[in-house]
Amino acid sequence: MNNSHNLGTVIRFEVARMLKKPSFWLMAFGFPIMMGVIFGIVFMSNQATLDAAKNLKDQKFSIIVLDDSGLIQPGMIEAVDARTVESREDGIGQVKTGKAEAFFYYPKDLSKNKIEVFGKDVGVFENSRYTSVANLMLDQSVSTEVAADKRAVLQGSVALSSTVYRDGVEYDAIREMILPGIFMVLFYVLIGFFGGQMLNSTIEEKENRTIEMLLTTVEAKTLISGKILSLVALALIQGFVILLPILIMYFVVGPQLQMPNIDLAGLPVDAGKIAVGALVFGFSFILFTGLLVAVGSAMPTAKEASNWFGIVIMMIFGPLYGVTAFVSYPDSPFVQFLSLFPLTSPIPLMLRNAVGNLPVGEAVLGIVILGISSVLVMLVAVRIFQLGAMEYDSKLSLSALRRRRKSL
Repeated sequence: MNNSHNLGTVIRFEVARMLKKPSFWLMAFGFPIMMGVIFGIVFMSNQATLDAAKNLKDQKFSIIVLDDSGLIQPGMIEAVDARTVESREDGIGQVKTGKAEAFFYYPKDLSKNKIEVFGKDVGVFENSRYTSVANLMLDQSVSTEVAADKRAVLQGSVALSSTVYRDGVEYDAIREMILPGIFMVLFYVLIGFFGGQMLNSTIEEKENRTIEMLLTTVEAKTLISGKILSLVALALIQGFVILLPILIMYFVVGPQLQMPNIDLAGLPVDAGKIAVGALVFGFSFILFTGLLVAVGSAMPTAKEASNWFGIVIMMIFGPLYGVTAFVSYPDSPFVQFLSLFPLTSPIPLMLRNAVGNLPVGEAVLGIVILGISSVLVMLVAVRIFQLGAMEYDSKLSLSALRRRRKSL
């Protein structure tokens, strides 16, 4: 009963202590803030482009035209209040002397020669108005002589509808990936943002020597178990804090940024894929939490532990370089090995589950291996903490771990 009470005390203490740290909230809100800044820049850029296009459309300037191509319609020349000239040199001369603000020359063979645009300088950004109007005049003149259906083909504006079937049932690969793929994204974000805190959860007390006082009142096993459980709780809090603002920005600001609209209510719900993704995510997170806690427990300082942190991150995200193989060659021995080896399996299993090329048997085997590995790593992490908690001067080597185990 006392151990249970102490475990709850450790969890509450660790969670409260971390929530009071500005760094926790900085990391939690850093990603949404960054996304908000990016959304804001895109929104302002789009708005500036729309305003510039509107201003350009409303601007009036004197234009002279020489059309050797015979494509520009007389009505189009009248619509922009343009005048015609007899020679290219005359048009250029009128722009140079200020008699006209712009001169458009359309050569005889547009497939071989460029449209030439000459204009009075009105600023770096405003000078583009000349080419815009020259192109608009040609486009509008030609489009009047082309049927609407042929015009759509030439402009590349013909809409296409594609339907794909898998096993006789309509299948939308992108929509099918969304719900199972959330677990991979969440795993990536939590490890990337929270990995350092996992590593330092046991080193902080060792470096400031408060571990000695803690172990006089709490058993080492209870202390490390409380730390691990508190890390899981904090990771869930941070994941919620990261995802909620992003979802809010998507639904509130997304339409204004012309982002693709996803009907969440209509997303395919594959209970099997979601269950596999959730189990792989849960066991993977526990596995790497235990691994990072074990590394932190074995190292005397955060500086030495950080070197091992890079190795752990490399093992987690190294398989991302094989994304093409995971999607296109799921039956290759290389992919099978990475999918079943516990230190590399999280990303391959979650990705293959999302794209739908993970067989049920392989999924079950991968989950079982991950589950057993996560339990073993947690037990090892607890053992390493028990033996290395009071090690301040050197890292806990495997030989030292074996000797201390025999002495107990």
